[in-house]
Amino acid sequence: MSHKQVVMAGTDTRDLTKLAEYEAVGGYASLAKARTLGPEQITNELMASELRGRGGAFFPTGRKWSFVPSPEQNPNPHYLVINADESEPGSFKDNEIISRVPHRFIEGCLITAHAVLAKHVYVYIRGEYLGPYEILVAALEELKQRPDLRGDVTIVVHRGAGAYICGEETALLDSLEGKRGQPRTKPPFPAIAGLYASPTVVNNVETIATVPAIVEMGGAEYAKLGVPNSRGTRLISVSGHVERGGNYEVEPGISLKDLIFAPELGGGVPGGRAVKAVIPGGSSTVILTGDELDVGYDFDSLLAKNTAMGSAGVIVLDERVCMVQLGIRVSEFYEHESCGKCTPCREGTRWMTQILRKLEAGEATERELDLLLSVCDRINGKCLCPLGDTAAMAIASYVAKFRDEFVAHLDGGACPCGDHSPLDGVLAPVAQHIHDHASELVPA
Repeated sequence: MSHKQVVMAGTDTRDLTKLAEYEAVGGYASLAKARTLGPEQITNELMASELRGRGGAFFPTGRKWSFVPSPEQNPNPHYLVINADESEPGSFKDNEIISRVPHRFIEGCLITAHAVLAKHVYVYIRGEYLGPYEILVAALEELKQRPDLRGDVTIVVHRGAGAYICGEETALLDSLEGKRGQPRTKPPFPAIAGLYASPTVVNNVETIATVPAIVEMGGAEYAKLGVPNSRGTRLISVSGHVERGGNYEVEPGISLKDLIFAPELGGGVPGGRAVKAVIPGGSSTVILTGDELDVGYDFDSLLAKNTAMGSAGVIVLDERVCMVQLGIRVSEFYEHESCGKCTPCREGTRWMTQILRKLEAGEATERELDLLLSVCDRINGKCLCPLGDTAAMAIASYVAKFRDEFVAHLDGGACPCGDHSPLDGVLAPVAQHIHDHASELVPA
């Protein structure tokens, strides 16, 4: 089965990290075409393409651009900010985009800057992404000798400091301004008052890297790819218990089962073991059971299962995995990454972690299992940003779909999986110095 490539096109035969190689396959031709068009024309092409944000929120890209006021309406400078702070567990696609097609990404930045009348572009890249950072900086160095391409746009690469919360667009903007990264109250939205209280467009790496192809082929032609509400292609990170973990560019609508088992994609589960569960869009999405794999990997199909594509990080879990241990790892992550601004998130994630640890140790009661769900409910919908909400929804879904396994921990007084679970003894970085507190009491 062949899969059309848009974002990663040409990478199989050429080293597209080099400017000459990228130009040899038509690179920067879309930029030249875009500069013959007005900003509104480019935005209209994006609307026609039906491209939606690839960072997780899935907001229509062209519509987001259209919210930016004209210079007559707001004389402040316009800014373009790229969210390359890829920190969602299970997602690593933006890493590969910057590492393998940095010039396609840069071309997308320059086209978008033209469309939203921005002269300053900031790329906020995850601090741990040293390799992609160096490749991107090297590509920008090549452009210094090409003012015909660069024009009057300045692109600044800013390295983050490892805070997951800075993947939330307003926390990212605060961090860029030198403040502590915490979500802002909205409205106003960034398109009106973003970076330095000026009109700002914030987009994901994959979103921006798709823009040159849309300008080249036209929005209507791009919209022929994929399925309704999920047009184009998606770069999907497949990891966990699969033979061929990696990033795969496919058209939405492919079945989740094919993503996992197709020989040219995930390649199936090692050892012929059964799939117990799949996290379909990064750790913040509702889990699916092994019986729910016959579902299209697209917005509408997954929404019908009460879950989402999210950041397109598919994590496959085989039959050996303890779901309570999975819950602990996920809850520990969000507890550690909570910025602390919202009380339900700051306190609730800590409660979730400690209740789950008691469950794993066999020291909890059924009342505390119900308390766990109550805590999730008290977090969900009561925070400024999605961090707390998604953490609560994810953990609640583990209990809802695998409640018998949670109850077995209570009835048996220990983990029924024993040391057979691949997660047994695996500690989140935040827990490595406090691993002896499994029986710690839930706070009063």
